[in-house]
Amino acid sequence: MKRPSLLVAAVLALVAAGIAFGQFRGGRRYRIADNVPPPTELIVARWKYGTNGAIGHMGWSHNYPDAEMNLNEFIGRTTKVHVEDASFRLLELSSPEIFEYPFAYVSEPGEMELTEPEVANLREYIDRGGFILIDDFDTWHMDNLREEMLRVFPDRVFERLSVDNPIFDLVHLVEDLESMAPYTQGPAPVYYGLVNAAGHIAVVACHNNDLANFWEWYGSPQYPLRPATDAFRIGTNLLVHSMTH
Repeated sequence: MKRPSLLVAAVLALVAAGIAFGQFRGGRRYRIADNVPPPTELIVARWKYGTNGAIGHMGWSHNYPDAEMNLNEFIGRTTKVHVEDASFRLLELSSPEIFEYPFAYVSEPGEMELTEPEVANLREYIDRGGFILIDDFDTWHMDNLREEMLRVFPDRVFERLSVDNPIFDLVHLVEDLESMAPYTQGPAPVYYGLVNAAGHIAVVACHNNDLANFWEWYGSPQYPLRPATDAFRIGTNLLVHSMTH
């Protein structure tokens, strides 16, 4: 798996996140048609799984590509990582090209019904050092995610992550994982982790939350500045983890 050349010391040379955040451009922007990202140090992979599950719509596509563009802009403004807004790529989960990108984003896992090639790819990706952020789901979606991941790793289970886990303060300090507005008006957000063969966190699942909604719609009244900023901070921390763990 190719990894960008990342110097942690350079990543930690930050500007004030709040100032940079205020300089963003808001709202939806142009769509990327050619799916060819610029040759930057960082490229975020968005995975497209082959089935749509019980709901029957394209859950993998939620917030794409605006969420990726805004996250990349935040990373570019608050770190020394070489990235452009368009540094992302859409990939089939069954494709061998997923191994070229150490950070992958997956939306709506309640929609997933993995094919056998996808199961095999996912297993190899995780144990070769890849990292996956699973986002945008609540309630019974977690049950479906657990069932699908047991097909990938029958001997591994998700464990709840606390805010004290080092993964949440690699670059930006996140003080409270429950401070963000919940996915619905129900339970507070909960973060779960799944490890790879080396014992490192390789999957983070954001239950009762939707980080990508905050990334895409951070300027809207329903996504206030504080929780939206925390969503960008969490995304940046997890992405740096994918490059350094």
